[in-house]
Amino acid sequence: MRAIRERLRPLLVGLPPARGLLPLALLLIVWQVVAAGPSPYFPAPSEWWKALLRLASRNDLLAAFVSTARTFVEGLSLAVALGSVIGILIGASPLAGRALKPLLEFMRAIPPPAIVPVAGLLIGYNEPMKLAVVALAALWPILLNTSSAVAQIDPVLLDVARSFRLTVREKIRRIVMPSIVPALLLGIRVAIPLTIVVTLLVEMLTSLPGIGSLMIRSQRNFQSSEVYALLVLVGLFGLVINDVFLVIEGIILQRWPPRTTSL
Repeated sequence: MRAIRERLRPLLVGLPPARGLLPLALLLIVWQVVAAGPSPYFPAPSEWWKALLRLASRNDLLAAFVSTARTFVEGLSLAVALGSVIGILIGASPLAGRALKPLLEFMRAIPPPAIVPVAGLLIGYNEPMKLAVVALAALWPILLNTSSAVAQIDPVLLDVARSFRLTVREKIRRIVMPSIVPALLLGIRVAIPLTIVVTLLVEMLTSLPGIGSLMIRSQRNFQSSEVYALLVLVGLFGLVINDVFLVIEGIILQRWPPRTTSL
């Protein structure tokens, strides 16, 4: 058991300490104590729990959470796949980088809510449209970080690879991947909260199944306790996802540390 703890300690060092949640817990306790009876705008935290149980009893909560989580996972996975591949291709070609940079900067500047009507016209208000908007919003930090990392690879390494007649596969495995892994992981870390936000935003704007549409429905029905409960649920979801990714990031960097000076 001690050996397992020693192996896990380097992976868990990046996680925020649990005591960081203490101010939030104290705030909720104070809120519960000073709450003077039912309130249409600021219900006590105990009412949030009751509202969450009501949603769960109607099976609304589980279906909405599954839909949101599925869109998050699929959208982020699609963004990672496309962003890393396109980023490598753009970063490896200065000509392509100069030609596509204005277009990429233009598309990156378009806010995700403005994409929803266009995507609705082209695809329809359905799950593929939600997935497309989420993946497009999460694509940019991954693509730009990856292309920048590839463009900054030391030319000496590439010259050495040509001298040793490395194949394309060996060049990617020995030079490109160790150089872009830290930047790629950073891009994914930035894209994770962005993916959650855009997923909820699309659900709110389109009323497609998910936590976002459930929050809008509760708000329109003046069920403020349900809105607060769903907000806490989303926050916990984001916290867990972030902590899980930090552990995965530690495992990847431990097994495959960045190498830019040797083959």
